[in-house]
Amino acid sequence: MESQTHTMTNLFAQLGLPDDTASIDAFITAHAPLPHDKRLADADFWTPAQAAFLRAELAEDADWSAVVDSLDARLRHG
Repeated sequence: MESQTHTMTNLFAQLGLPDDTASIDAFITAHAPLPHDKRLADADFWTPAQAAFLRAELAEDADWSAVVDSLDARLRHG
């Protein structure tokens, strides 16, 4: 099975969030910085479904994991 490379835009669309660059930047600005002792999926701003998706993708080291890691890094640094 061939793995896919996903983008931040794809991730935000998958999460049901506005996925244009300005909206992604605004989301990160609104929610950063994420405390270093809090896992990304445990952040208060996710719906239960969004958190479950993030947990599952990271646990499986799935196709989405690289872009989820990128989002995590951006939220930690603002």
